[in-house]
Amino acid sequence: MAGDLRPPPWLSAGGSVANDGYSPGLLWCGWLFIELALLFVGLPMALKHAVHIERMPLFMVLQPVLLAFIVFLLWDRWFLLRRELTKGFKFVDLLSILAVFGIAGGMVTAYVAQEMPDRFLAFPKYRYETYERVMILYPLVSVVTQELVYRTFFFHRYGVLFGDWRWLMVLVNGALFGFAHIVFDNNVAIIGTGLVGTLLAYRYATTRSFWAVFIEHTLWGWLVFTVGLNKFFFTGISNMPAWDRMNTWIEVLQKQLGI
Repeated sequence: MAGDLRPPPWLSAGGSVANDGYSPGLLWCGWLFIELALLFVGLPMALKHAVHIERMPLFMVLQPVLLAFIVFLLWDRWFLLRRELTKGFKFVDLLSILAVFGIAGGMVTAYVAQEMPDRFLAFPKYRYETYERVMILYPLVSVVTQELVYRTFFFHRYGVLFGDWRWLMVLVNGALFGFAHIVFDNNVAIIGTGLVGTLLAYRYATTRSFWAVFIEHTLWGWLVFTVGLNKFFFTGISNMPAWDRMNTWIEVLQKQLGI
């Protein structure tokens, strides 16, 4: 990296490059606040409109948006993805992750078994092949992008707005993570992910490790799909109509280009 780069000191992701002696201006903080509101409040509302009003499949509208955040991180000169992905965490943090998941996850499992016996373990029992694919693809496709956006990008970009108020940042991050799930249009998804998002934000604030939150997020996602809560994370909008329209657009474009 060039020697004249002076990255701000407030950057607080594991991959952030910090340097003392630089302080942000009021206008810059104001812009970051507006940007945060647009990206983490306005964008989820737009995605909900696209899915439920325009009937666009969630995967097709969400993944390009998440990838745009990652591209920004790669472009940001104050951020090193290599550093983000090579930062580890302590063994005691792993024990904490497993202990919290064991206790809280056990409580969730017992609740679903008691209150939703018809759905409990139905996914792995009756649709095992699909369940197996979901369990493999979920961490690779969903968890990676969500954590890079909601923990890495958020902490890297907006740390200046919270200063030393780490708990406020953790609570705001968790609330916004829950709000992002308004696309599923049910309170279980919003409240549940808000609570888990707060846990993940705390974990990232204390470890600055992408892999710590990746593991913890993956465990909770696997639990949701296994015990029967996956119905709360389904929009009901099929991917097939959108794929058909996309194929039609591609055919038209190919004809126009003479391909």
